[in-house]
Amino acid sequence: MRHTSLERIPGIVAGLRHSFAQGVTRPESWRRAQLERMRTLLLDRGDDFEAALAHDLGKSGAEAQLTEIGFLVAELDYALAHLSGWMRPRRVSVPLAVLPASARIVPEPLGVALVIAPWNYPLMLALSPVIGAIAAGNAVVVKPSELAPATADLIAKLVPDVLDRRAIAVVTGGVPETTALLAERFDHIFYTGNGHVGRIVARAAAEHLTPVTLELGGKSPVYVDDTVPIAETARRIAWGKFMNAGQTCVAPDYVLGSRAVLRKLGPALVDAIHELYGTASAGNSDYGRIVTDAQFERLVGYLGDGEALSGGEYDASQRWIAPTVLKDVSRDASVMQEEIFGPILPLIEVADLDDAIALVTEREKPLAAYVFSSARAVRMRWETETSSGALAFGVPALHLVAHELPFGGVGESGMGAYHGERSFLTFSHEKAVLSKPLFPETLAVTIMPPFTKNKADLARGGLRRLL
Repeated sequence: MRHTSLERIPGIVAGLRHSFAQGVTRPESWRRAQLERMRTLLLDRGDDFEAALAHDLGKSGAEAQLTEIGFLVAELDYALAHLSGWMRPRRVSVPLAVLPASARIVPEPLGVALVIAPWNYPLMLALSPVIGAIAAGNAVVVKPSELAPATADLIAKLVPDVLDRRAIAVVTGGVPETTALLAERFDHIFYTGNGHVGRIVARAAAEHLTPVTLELGGKSPVYVDDTVPIAETARRIAWGKFMNAGQTCVAPDYVLGSRAVLRKLGPALVDAIHELYGTASAGNSDYGRIVTDAQFERLVGYLGDGEALSGGEYDASQRWIAPTVLKDVSRDASVMQEEIFGPILPLIEVADLDDAIALVTEREKPLAAYVFSSARAVRMRWETETSSGALAFGVPALHLVAHELPFGGVGESGMGAYHGERSFLTFSHEKAVLSKPLFPETLAVTIMPPFTKNKADLARGGLRRLL
């Protein structure tokens, strides 16, 4: 993978800031043109992006189109359809005492934004925040993940040829290049990844009082009770869990259920895995691979934390781990201590709903929680008694594709949100503008007489006359 020279980074950022100061990025016509060019790029070079994603993560063409390329095209279409409305100042009311006056909220771009992308969806998570940054009228630096080198190289090669180099730049490399970028002053930093690096990003941003959006992760729980059809529940859990070989920030991390429910759900998950990937996932082109040897070794270390109902096999030469369901997993097992981020699904027995909610709430707040129950009271308790970035009933992960839902975490799972209009607002400052006509005859009442028995009453009267 090509790395951007460290010496060039200050000049790149300075150049973008100059372009922003010159007003290059502010016109709606410029924003719209960049978004349209990005859309054309994704469609015209889709085969190249599919090949890069297959090289980096073993993604099939269908999965690449569904979760990366197609996702971005849909987001671009939504932004292009709503851009004019997002940019339009919004009138708001003023108190009666202030009349006559008018007030409005004017969205304005922040300046120069930095987007630091992860490796698990290296195209979508690199460009999705950029859509919001461009729509809001910012200049932007995007830093693709070095752990997905083929995709990073393709972004670095194609994006500068298609988008306006004066205001949009790609910086490639690893830790040194990211560190050099974080030493620069930006007007917003958007980071997707883990909490450890998120803290580093936040500390660097604090030096310049730069606002940050941190899209992190966490152990997203699934709760299943006996009021739902088990076979269909298992299909949906398996789909959400094993997509991208489990390397999805909102993938189901573990399943909670009573002994009776898990006794039925375990075999149903085995059937669902076979239905999705067959009995030989190592040869299935629709099933991905683990991104690095280090990640592979970490995941293999979890396989002994329970009895494998399905999977448990692996091949280091291919970085392949079979879709695995573990039963009889202790709550204190190593697989339950951090986000799994791989194709291993522990089943955790709970005594009842109270026990399940207690287990989730005593841990850090997850990026998502999934509940499979048709009981209204059960759903309401999860909604009111637990906190997570998102809560979904009956399906995992699909909240990502709802443009009008904010996507983001809470607590350890992140701060800030994006998607749809929320992306535009994330990279905007909502400026308060108030306008009041001047009447020369009111100026004299601002002078308070030197003697009064009730200055508070006089001050209120003076304010009324002034307004």
